[in-house]
Amino acid sequence: MKILVTGGAGFIGSHLSEALLEKGEEVWVIDDLSTGKLENLEKIVKHPRFHLVVDTIMNEKVMEELIEKVDQIYHLAAAVGVRLIMDRPIETIETNVRGTEIVLKIANLYKRKVLLASTSEIYGNHVEHTLSEDDNRILGSVRKRRWAYASSKTVDEFLALAYHLEKKLPVVIARIFNTVGPRQTGQYGMVIPNFVQAALLGKPIQVYGDGKQSRSFNHVKDTISALIGLMNEPAAEGDVFNVGNGEEITIADLAEKIKKMTGSPSPIEFVPYEEAYGYGFEDMQRRTPNISKIRSLIGYTPSRHLEETLQSVIDYFKQ
Repeated sequence: MKILVTGGAGFIGSHLSEALLEKGEEVWVIDDLSTGKLENLEKIVKHPRFHLVVDTIMNEKVMEELIEKVDQIYHLAAAVGVRLIMDRPIETIETNVRGTEIVLKIANLYKRKVLLASTSEIYGNHVEHTLSEDDNRILGSVRKRRWAYASSKTVDEFLALAYHLEKKLPVVIARIFNTVGPRQTGQYGMVIPNFVQAALLGKPIQVYGDGKQSRSFNHVKDTISALIGLMNEPAAEGDVFNVGNGEEITIADLAEKIKKMTGSPSPIEFVPYEEAYGYGFEDMQRRTPNISKIRSLIGYTPSRHLEETLQSVIDYFKQ
């Protein structure tokens, strides 16, 4: 099968491309390298069934040439990361909304199946329980730049479902919760790479806010397994699925755990949000997925616990 991965030089995209090649697929990647890196692809760049196009998904001519020749599209290209969202909100909105519009429009011309990578940010400040796909979303004020990303991905989801309903385009939406593992950068605010790097260097581990906010973290290989499973399940078309791990931990406890696992002398410092991100930031206190829906459909269950996931990141940065 011939497959296109947009944003394939990114953290998740590069792992996905490797997994698809291992399955015998032929893979095309398009990435403008704004946040993705060529080094993420160094294991596969010379593979005979791998093709890299360095360009933007905004280039409709290039996108049509690629989509015409493939059978499936994993649409991962997006502006991501809290730091990037806060620093470049215009790019976040334009890339996510316009880019997805182009992918879906051209995919519809050739009726190519699309998996849209969405985000747990969609749920906003919903904290009452583990998050299910049909829960109401609770977003903050438009003056809080943090919600630009969630809002742009919400439009992406509405658009994808509209294409499925009106045009019968085969689409499936994966709401990805915090995914971590080797090759993830902390450059755009990803918490675990930042904590691990600080701990290994003996620098202060900076926890933003009071550290009582909780998250769940999924190893990238488990996320990839879920994405491929959803793409290849016809019953998933026209629907939305959480992809994550239900193992929950507060950020303060996460910092302590990483400090212990690395044997680091680093102090743990608590930094106010406004000092870290400036005006316009708002955080959510809890974000843990209910994964019963995807489990029921494709039998997905994360195979790696948090400590194993953290150890893989620690080993990566030690190298």
